[in-house]
Amino acid sequence: MNSNDIENTEYSESDSETLLSLARKSIQHGIDTGRALVINPASYSDALQQQRASFVTLTQQKLLRGCIGHLQAYQPLVIDVVENAFSAAFNDPRFPTLGADELEKTQIEISVLSIPQALEVENEQQLIQKLNPGKDGLILEDGLYRATFLPSVWEQLPRAEEFVEALKSKAGMPSGYWSNSMQIFIYHTISFSEK
Repeated sequence: MNSNDIENTEYSESDSETLLSLARKSIQHGIDTGRALVINPASYSDALQQQRASFVTLTQQKLLRGCIGHLQAYQPLVIDVVENAFSAAFNDPRFPTLGADELEKTQIEISVLSIPQALEVENEQQLIQKLNPGKDGLILEDGLYRATFLPSVWEQLPRAEEFVEALKSKAGMPSGYWSNSMQIFIYHTISFSEK
């Protein structure tokens, strides 16, 4: 893993609380105005100004209510979180837009991603053997097929076989699909959620 990776990154309690608070404010701003919150990244700590990719996951009573993010870092983390929170609430095509009456019962989780690393495998069995359940996020790409599961998905799919099969299904790949042109990446996350 490269030295710029998440393993060597720490976020203070203040940083994580700031991100969670901004994510909630961005959703509230979206409910009020129809737009994401606009912020100045220079107003925040150095750690939050670093270019990082993130996902924001919304749940209600532990059931998914929206999840949107980026796999590649291209903007300051604090902006990425604000934009992804808005998108998770209003632009996840799997769900209706979040209503004002739902925000109070919605829990927010933020995952900050490491830089995805290519994983070389020759077949699905090798992939299953190389995965670290509970730790690895996984990206599968092949032509127009593309999907990812965050490491938190292992809580619902603890067996590597199920995890891979469900991710292929999410990407739109037929059951049993495998291709030598498939690109596979793994990444890790630092996650924090509202209490």
